[in-house]
Amino acid sequence: MALENVQGSPERIKQSSRFIGQIVVVLVLTSIASITLLATIVAATFKNSNAGKTLRVFSIDRFKIYISGERPPSRLVLYAVIAIVAIAACALIFETLAALLSISPKRRTLGLLRTRTDVLKNASGKVRVTVLVPAHNEEDRIRATLEALHLQTRKPDRVIVVADNCSDTTVDIAESLGAITYETIDNEHKKGGALNQILAVLLPLVKSNEVFLIMDADTSLGPRFIEVATQHLEKDPELAAVGGVFLGEAWHGLVGQFQRNEYARYGVQIKARKGRVFVLTGTATMFRGEALLDVAAARGIYIPGEAGKVYDTTALTEDNELTLALKSLGATMISPSECTVVTELMPTWRNLWIQRLRWQRGALENLGAYGMTRATIRYWGQQFGIGYGAIALNSSIALAIITLFSLDRFIWFPFWSSVGAIFVVERVITVWRNGRKGVLLAFLLIPELLYDVFLQVVFFNALFKITLGQVAHWGHVQSKAVAP
Repeated sequence: MALENVQGSPERIKQSSRFIGQIVVVLVLTSIASITLLATIVAATFKNSNAGKTLRVFSIDRFKIYISGERPPSRLVLYAVIAIVAIAACALIFETLAALLSISPKRRTLGLLRTRTDVLKNASGKVRVTVLVPAHNEEDRIRATLEALHLQTRKPDRVIVVADNCSDTTVDIAESLGAITYETIDNEHKKGGALNQILAVLLPLVKSNEVFLIMDADTSLGPRFIEVATQHLEKDPELAAVGGVFLGEAWHGLVGQFQRNEYARYGVQIKARKGRVFVLTGTATMFRGEALLDVAAARGIYIPGEAGKVYDTTALTEDNELTLALKSLGATMISPSECTVVTELMPTWRNLWIQRLRWQRGALENLGAYGMTRATIRYWGQQFGIGYGAIALNSSIALAIITLFSLDRFIWFPFWSSVGAIFVVERVITVWRNGRKGVLLAFLLIPELLYDVFLQVVFFNALFKITLGQVAHWGHVQSKAVAP
């Protein structure tokens, strides 16, 4: 159900979006329920199996160790392996479809219709980098962000701080560090609205060799970000965007360490996928100017949004929405492992709840707006996976607790302990770069499982709010820089 000719009054579009969002919830929940029912049927089929139910006792003085030989029936293990292979095959299909979606006819049409003053491509192939930093009262963080730009191995050609309704000294600090400042006028649409205003000024004059690095004011780039990103864009003229791989700042206690471990695992996934992008992160992404022109031209025709605007200001997660917009137009994009960024973490559990609820609800609503297409099928699969993962994890935790309280003695289960050990090793290896604290947290396992449960509660809360048609809120967290 690809979206074409997205038109209508704002109220009609809002009602349609709400209805589509509710359909998304129904589809996700139905899929989760179906898989859960299948798993329940399989479990019921093997519930009376006695395979390996032997109990041995080892005594050390008066201390006794009970060891159970219980393990799943061989047929059940075989079914589990088949299920894992099937899931892997589905993931491979999703990835293949995404890879086959190279340059869309829609994007070629937009390119042909685009009027240019520089018909010939830049002979040298070198790109010109403009950095855009939207900032709302970021006086505590903007200095570190701009200083990191000065330390780049490949310096930007110009830096523009987009001061959005600032009432502090953000503008003064930016100008003192050599940045150009642009102050928004009557912007009521947060970050997306601020960027639309500055891009409306810059894009009509864009040349074929111009790229825009759009980054948050609370983010510091790794020293080679611009160098590596521009190298990829200069080497591949069809590449539309280069995203960042984000890391968390080094403080905020336990809640911060959970987030750092989560981000580290995301980086491992991106590296394993050879830089293929899940989402062009809003923390820092470099876009080819022509790709942004294509998005603006396609709004209201091929993709949702207001005609002529790069960012859809009705979306809660503008980075996720822009990723879907570009992929729907057949754009190619990567996130090289060298393009690292250190970004803000949520300092409290309440702040984290607000942030993740916005992310999750925004992702679901974006899928509702774009429908089921080749560009979005992988993201639909991801939402189904999150839902089923929540059911599986919480069921496992519940069964473990029931087993623990139902036994009158401690019994060691070697088979299940070996499965758990494999899981622990994977968790530790994927956060090794986070140092001793990150590794220790991963090794303990249970705290991170509880953190996963927290994120899953956020997921189902997002489904609940969409079902009830509750009004979505931005939920911005204004946090100050903190010394480690």
